[in-house]
Amino acid sequence: MTLKDGTPLESLLAQADAEVDVTPAEKLLAEIGDEDLVVIDIRDVRELEREGHLPGAVHMPRGMLEFWISPDSPYTRPVFQEDKRFVFYCALGQRSALACQVAVRLGLQNASHLPGGFAGWKEAGGEVVPYERKKKK
Repeated sequence: MTLKDGTPLESLLAQADAEVDVTPAEKLLAEIGDEDLVVIDIRDVRELEREGHLPGAVHMPRGMLEFWISPDSPYTRPVFQEDKRFVFYCALGQRSALACQVAVRLGLQNASHLPGGFAGWKEAGGEVVPYERKKKK
């Protein structure tokens, strides 16, 4: 067996939940569109194409999180250097909890995640907009 004595996923998720703030769907519904808020969708692009996304959400593939946030990375994105509030979300809230935990460890201030994820957003009556792939230059 290649896995031995690792930390169970449930423990990783519990630790992330204990370390990061949450923004419930009901609160996000009232704040969506606020110019000081950046909503980060970390789902796979196929999920966005299939299901859509929250209005104004920025798509950040989970695999690029550390590189887009870190100011000393050649891939850094300026939005993460701004004085904004960041809410991460995924499909159900597990990937976003882990992603938010890493973002906070990297020093991102005012970061939280959407518990229940995209499913919780839809259940709360949140608007969903179609995903449009960016055109190549």
